[in-house]
Amino acid sequence: MSVISEDSVFTSLKQQGPLAVEDSVNLCSPFSARTRTWVKCLCYNRINATKYRALRSQIFEFLGIESFSQIPELLNAPEMQAERSRRAFGLLGNMFGLHGTAREVEARVQQYARTADAVANSLKVKILKPYASYIATTNEIEVANDPVTLLLIMFNDRYHKKARFEARRKLVLMTLAGSIDQRERETQIEEKFSAFLHFLNDYVWSKSQKIGEHDIIYLKSTHNPEDYSCQTVTVIDSNAAAKVTIAPGTKLTLLKRRRFRIGNKDIPIYVSIRKKPPEAKVLKLLRKNEKNPAVAVDDELGLMAVLDSVADIKTFQYHMTRSASKADSFMVLEDITDTLSGPSPYQSSAIGSSTKTEMIKFFARLGGMRVEFIIHTNRSWLNYMYQKDVAHDEYEVKRLFDTGVMELLFPADIYHLDHHLIRNDMIRRFRARIEE
Repeated sequence: MSVISEDSVFTSLKQQGPLAVEDSVNLCSPFSARTRTWVKCLCYNRINATKYRALRSQIFEFLGIESFSQIPELLNAPEMQAERSRRAFGLLGNMFGLHGTAREVEARVQQYARTADAVANSLKVKILKPYASYIATTNEIEVANDPVTLLLIMFNDRYHKKARFEARRKLVLMTLAGSIDQRERETQIEEKFSAFLHFLNDYVWSKSQKIGEHDIIYLKSTHNPEDYSCQTVTVIDSNAAAKVTIAPGTKLTLLKRRRFRIGNKDIPIYVSIRKKPPEAKVLKLLRKNEKNPAVAVDDELGLMAVLDSVADIKTFQYHMTRSASKADSFMVLEDITDTLSGPSPYQSSAIGSSTKTEMIKFFARLGGMRVEFIIHTNRSWLNYMYQKDVAHDEYEVKRLFDTGVMELLFPADIYHLDHHLIRNDMIRRFRARIEE
């Protein structure tokens, strides 16, 4: 489902609808022809009208006012704004279950504002790097971390339409960041992530390596010129890699591998362990058209592994089960998908994903945690990195544009962007970087 569709839960951010940010703000003409036309448009969809009434009540309660006509007075009263801000931080602290002094609660809410800024900044760094100047946040909005200040900017006609939209966007993203933080505290995700790392070091990885030690190897691979899928792959060491001449269609990819021991044999494995940062979780909520992180973010803890063969993968699964038992926990595998062992296409509800993706994916429930595992062979991992229509860089572009997230965060009428053109351009750029 597109986040900009009629069923979007982010109605207040949509620029195609009655709650769109307009060129100017006029709070003193409630019976003008323009306002009457707007009301007719709003009431055309009863759900939007209901959402608007709920949003209006929240704004009035947050600002401590009874009508929009009181906002101009508040805009011209700095002392009154400061008092409303102190009250607002307390209200938000209670809503998100924050404990501590007033300064501690204020600091945590301001951290939500920095997470909101990080959402846009993370896109500028990679997915929209060539277009960073187009989507740069207005200075006054980026430095504003007070929710009341941001809310009042939305109704201040001295601010440009773009700045007023960005103030609204920042408030919405702050709310999502607060929900994510509350969920993380309730589920103790930080403690679980630390416990998972200790479990791996104590029970899974070979004791022949020190914690954090890796074996450095290279994957020398050749790729199909048509779709850049991996045709052959060989594991070589650093000395052999130094003598390799890179030809067109050939890749040399470094891997830092750990080991796990089965009997008297150490089996090499490349592992990437992740805990999603808050801004990535915010983007996932947007892509899923969901405000509840308990529903949309099911992969807070994740491990991606690359092994030499499918046989090694099965050995690793067995080793993980035995390791969990040694740690006094049963391990259950849930939601298993396997496109490495057979011809069945990869089935995913995620927009932008390719049916040609090969991997084993499952969730492991152990030790009070639910960890997402994505496991590849060397060949399937190289396809995951480089193959046309499968490569993760392409997938990231497709899922952000095709779900409507880019249009929601950077609407075309404000940022003057052709999203379809940019989508295809960024895929072309990533393909060129991979193949050249």
